[in-house]
Amino acid sequence: MSTQLLIGGRFYSASAPDATAMAVTDGTVVWLGAERPGRALHPDAEIIDLAGAFVAPAFVDPHVHLTALGLRLTGLDLAAADSLADCLARVRAHAAAEPGGPILGDGWDETRWPEGRPPTVAEIDAAAGPGRPVYLARVDAHSAIASTALLDAVPAVTAATGFTRGEPVRARAHHLVRAAALDLLDRDRRDRARRAALDHAAANGVAAVHECSGPEIAGRTDLAELREFAHGVEVRTYWGEAVRTAEEAKALVAELGVDGLAGDLFVDGSLGSRTAWLREPYADDAGAGVGYLDADAVADHVRACTEAGVQAGFHVIGDAAMDAALIGFRRAADALGTPAVAARGHRVEHAEMLDAEQIAELAALGVIASVQPGFDAAWGGPDRMYAARLGADRAAAMNPYARMAAAGIALAIGSDAPVTALNPWAAVRAAVHHRTPGSGLSPRAAFAAATRGGWRAGGVRDGVSGTLVPGAPASYAVWAAEDLVVAAAADAVQRWSTDPRSRVPGLPPLDPDTALPTCLRTVHRGVVIHEA
Repeated sequence: MSTQLLIGGRFYSASAPDATAMAVTDGTVVWLGAERPGRALHPDAEIIDLAGAFVAPAFVDPHVHLTALGLRLTGLDLAAADSLADCLARVRAHAAAEPGGPILGDGWDETRWPEGRPPTVAEIDAAAGPGRPVYLARVDAHSAIASTALLDAVPAVTAATGFTRGEPVRARAHHLVRAAALDLLDRDRRDRARRAALDHAAANGVAAVHECSGPEIAGRTDLAELREFAHGVEVRTYWGEAVRTAEEAKALVAELGVDGLAGDLFVDGSLGSRTAWLREPYADDAGAGVGYLDADAVADHVRACTEAGVQAGFHVIGDAAMDAALIGFRRAADALGTPAVAARGHRVEHAEMLDAEQIAELAALGVIASVQPGFDAAWGGPDRMYAARLGADRAAAMNPYARMAAAGIALAIGSDAPVTALNPWAAVRAAVHHRTPGSGLSPRAAFAAATRGGWRAGGVRDGVSGTLVPGAPASYAVWAAEDLVVAAAADAVQRWSTDPRSRVPGLPPLDPDTALPTCLRTVHRGVVIHEA
């Protein structure tokens, strides 16, 4: 067996909060404590001097779209476009720099633009040049603007739900166009995108991610290629396709090799694209969104997966969508018993609009909530997109993390990258500094949801993954961080002592004006997967 002894560090460990050294043997943490006894106990260990760096469990992002993230990192990123004119200028520049071939872009958000509207098909045609396939996804990935050439390549789109000539495609029309756009890319470009995404994850202290795929997202080819792709970041794969029987669930899992029939199995869409399914109409539109699955379909899927021993899950954003999801979960629980359903660790993704009754029901059913605090940071508050779509009162009630955690719902914090940045410390900070007072988490709770919570959401319930204690997998990140602090939620009463003698481990400060830690090294099960 080979042992490494890390010395001169500061370790985030509940079992040894004062530790300055940690021993790792064959990918497992075996000891934490002071340097001198560490050297005595492990005289033959390889010594790694951390020079005062901060060491913490590696992050897990439980909701990503790797190929889409990589395409943004390596291609046309429109997230920084601050106007419609700027967006079109970026498309023109990209088309000139890379003549020929399809153009795929991502990240535009018309709610931040002075023009207040998305590009038209005619404007994209003019910017990219005639006859060129162009697919530009909105930041929420639930609608996109496509060029005439791309639309013409998908004849069925004009009859699909969500198609209006000249406007962004939504709902079923968007799913058809997205699939056609991805098919235009060759394998080399897709693999370059995947490597860029996984390298980016490792460089941000992430050791594992959950790919949320499905027939209406990236498709079977992308999933198969991703499963073949080798990288140090661990990838757990989910497939969002509804089934009706246990036999169907088992067959689909065996056929695709996925870890669960969960992730982005759409019950509804998104607020930005006005496809989230609401009880009451949008404040800025007459509609109330789109429901893709009803309670019967949810019940069938949960029951089938529970009987098959497969993790189920759904994409749920609107309050009406959550109603349908919870009715379906309850029907399955009534048929099979609540303990049987809860034991599978089924999931809901996003879970943004929840009232007190829905929170209590989620907790009672043992459903894990995979949430993205970056959504609140980007679109929450009284003057941003959520308030425009829903009105100030409904917007202020969104993403009630504190009430969810207090009710006993297990939270897993992620990004939905590329929808928001794959930056775990930023996500943790957003969970702490929620735009609605009283809805934020403490730094400790948010950090646990971004580390231990991710492993639990992926079915790992060994009690040690996502921690630094003896017996835990040596999956950790080394950070350049200055002072460590013990803090409560920004607007909450402190529930534990900040006195150093209390032995509560500290975290880097997460104040909005404070620089976030810089990743120096990421290690997964003892193997270095990123070195700055």
